[in-house]
Amino acid sequence: MSETTSTNEEKKKPPLNGRRAIPSNNSNEEENEVPEIEAFGLIPRGFNPKDYLRAVDIHMFKEPHEINKQQHHTDKYYSPKLIVRRGQIFQIQIDFNRPYKPETDQFWLEYLIGRYPQQNKGTYIPILVGNVLKPGEWGAKITHKENNSVRLSIMSSATCIVGKFRLYVAVWTPFGIIRTQRNSATDTYILFNPWCQQDAVYLDDEKEREEYVLNDVGIVFHGNINDIKLRSWSYGQFEENILDACLFLMDKAELELSGRGNPIKICRVASAVINSRDDNGVIAGSWDNAYTYGVAPSAWTGSVDILLEYYSSKQPVRYGQCWVFAGVFNTFLRCLGIPARLITNYSSAHDNNANLQLDFFLDDEGKLDTKLTKDSVWNYHCWNEAWMTRPDLPVGFGGWQVVDGTPQETSDGMYRCGPASVQAIKHGHVCFQFDAPFVYAEVNSDIIFSRRQKNGIQVIEKIDTTHIGQLIVTKEVGGEGMMEITEEYKFQEGSEEERLALETAVMYGVKKQSTQDVYQPQTDVDMDFQVQKAVLGSDFKVTITFRNRSRNYYTATAYLSGNIVFYTGVAKSEFKKHSFSAKLEPSSSSAFDVVIKASEYMSDLLDQASFHFFVTAQINETGKILAMQKATVLEVPALRIKTQGELVAGKVMSVTVEFTNPLKQTLENVTLRLEGPGVLRTMKKEFRQIPANSTLIWEVKTIPRQPGLRKLIASLDSNALRHVYGELNIQVQKP
Repeated sequence: MSETTSTNEEKKKPPLNGRRAIPSNNSNEEENEVPEIEAFGLIPRGFNPKDYLRAVDIHMFKEPHEINKQQHHTDKYYSPKLIVRRGQIFQIQIDFNRPYKPETDQFWLEYLIGRYPQQNKGTYIPILVGNVLKPGEWGAKITHKENNSVRLSIMSSATCIVGKFRLYVAVWTPFGIIRTQRNSATDTYILFNPWCQQDAVYLDDEKEREEYVLNDVGIVFHGNINDIKLRSWSYGQFEENILDACLFLMDKAELELSGRGNPIKICRVASAVINSRDDNGVIAGSWDNAYTYGVAPSAWTGSVDILLEYYSSKQPVRYGQCWVFAGVFNTFLRCLGIPARLITNYSSAHDNNANLQLDFFLDDEGKLDTKLTKDSVWNYHCWNEAWMTRPDLPVGFGGWQVVDGTPQETSDGMYRCGPASVQAIKHGHVCFQFDAPFVYAEVNSDIIFSRRQKNGIQVIEKIDTTHIGQLIVTKEVGGEGMMEITEEYKFQEGSEEERLALETAVMYGVKKQSTQDVYQPQTDVDMDFQVQKAVLGSDFKVTITFRNRSRNYYTATAYLSGNIVFYTGVAKSEFKKHSFSAKLEPSSSSAFDVVIKASEYMSDLLDQASFHFFVTAQINETGKILAMQKATVLEVPALRIKTQGELVAGKVMSVTVEFTNPLKQTLENVTLRLEGPGVLRTMKKEFRQIPANSTLIWEVKTIPRQPGLRKLIASLDSNALRHVYGELNIQVQKP
């Protein structure tokens, strides 16, 4: 028994380390003991601290309607503590036991963070009261004196640590320093300040600040390039305990407190801790359509549940896919005050070891060889952009930076990605940290179809240079629409600038194999195909068109392969094989329809109802191959949300969610979720069954907290049907 007690004691004491005098200071949660009386030497017998100036009370002006939170744009945070942004003045008032006399009394403020505060690390900040405040530097000055009270204006440094500070008021006496007691009510959160010109995250457009910092809902664009779908996501960065949960993530990532004023460092460690690979981070990814003991990625309606669950359990939350990682990352960034937006890249290249090419292998008949083909094209991939200066790079590479929390490739030994300058990616300057070659390849790779002939030689049949990164989008500022930002990442396909950017990227080590010499395509026949828009559970057709632009008569042997795929482009099963021959008359077009029946695909369908079609055709006369591939997504029915009665902050309102099952089968184990930042915390309801064609109705009562335009977001999840969403904008009146 005695042995175990001694080891426990040892555990409590930080291990000695020959390299540093004090242990690493990487937890905002931990504190040190601060002495209330710090004697200079022996205290004489007659000394009574009560004879000296003493701080009795500190007023923080921390209510949402009071001056500090109003001026600092932090009035939406659901927190009783003071929350301010760095590099900007805030006010406090100190009540003393008697009037303050500047001639004889001397007091100062102390802000401390972490367990080992040190002045040179910015974790111990003593602030003397002066006459003038310098912009962006720590300081305090008295603005008002009345009776026993003084009102102070305090300026924080525009580069200070972001986190939760403890506040003490210290008074000098001839025999020692007397401090206020530890009081958590005076704790002060200091955040990034996009409104302050000296802050590394300064953003000069007010509308953009309102969108990228203060908007607590957003839109995720998904589906695919031919069928763009969108759904709302609740970021909820102002909801109760979310700020503490975000600070906890930096503790979890063991980021030194002294590095927490630097948005580059914060983004880099956060992109690793958002996923659970190699550090037990926030979300466990799952792409295999089996979500036992967890929540299906498509069922989440926002970030709040995920962050709060992680904050309390300290265990990875199951499960996420790219938009979930990106949604939670966006909440983290906006919560700390870093402007951020969620990006979707349609037809995103993956696993490309930065060689700028995806290899699709065909067998000698022109069918896709699934064993050899390891690369995949994601229908879409979501990441984030965070706005900041990049003093570590040459001038011109600040602004939007790509950060990605989805675990795809390791970077410096961990699953993380970014920050990578969007501007550097566009111009091919991929030598600049972090992970620019990987992102460059995600938006710029070529697809190379090569075929193994009977003699074993690989022949390149087709190179598709335009399929990858066709469309890059984000939500528009101040609206619900889509804003295309493809040209932020790349120049116009085929332009001189694009070629230069590519050559620059190759010069900086992005590998590109030269394939031009071996490749002579069939240029006088074009092939294309269209997939009919279809609702889940119905038949649809694929139309293949050939255009023979030559004067020759050709015949073609064509093959269509239909695969059910994950949105990552990885095939689960081939559900349709169809071969046909086509006669191609000179100078004319011909079309061929292939019908896809619901019965062929329903049993194998995955949660994103996503298909991938390959069509290959061999021109018999020349032996050349035409190849094309496209993804398509089925239409999924929506949830309907309605409200009854008047919508007033502080009063009960009623919300109904309705859903009609469109399938020819009963839905089992159905979960509904409903949430709306400022209106209601996430609510869940389980239904055992919804028979075919029947309608379910769920009514919820709630009391909206905040007036203004709010959004309700709902999702339905079941084994047979996923990605079912609904949303409703509501106007909540002031009471």
